[in-house]
Amino acid sequence: MCTLDGILFIGKAGTFSRALFMTAARNRSHKHFQLDSAKIKRAQKALQAKTETETIERALDLAIDEHESNRLALKATERFVKSGIDIKDVYGTLGG
Repeated sequence: MCTLDGILFIGKAGTFSRALFMTAARNRSHKHFQLDSAKIKRAQKALQAKTETETIERALDLAIDEHESNRLALKATERFVKSGIDIKDVYGTLGG
């Protein structure tokens, strides 16, 4: 059995697009947390989620996706720097 859980940002050549995804119900676990209800309601509105559970799922997905995006950006930056390209400070703002 699968349930619709929210949004996932799928990377393609450094870009991200919005897509629906499915999660198997067997991957869920029952947890108890003490969370700020006002913060959950604000997040629920921002994420356009119907339930608090969907809100938490979407927020976790966004955190995971942000981490992956940052990891890929760092990897690309390292490749760029290691390529030996000569960068010129045409505006004189780098101070070097």
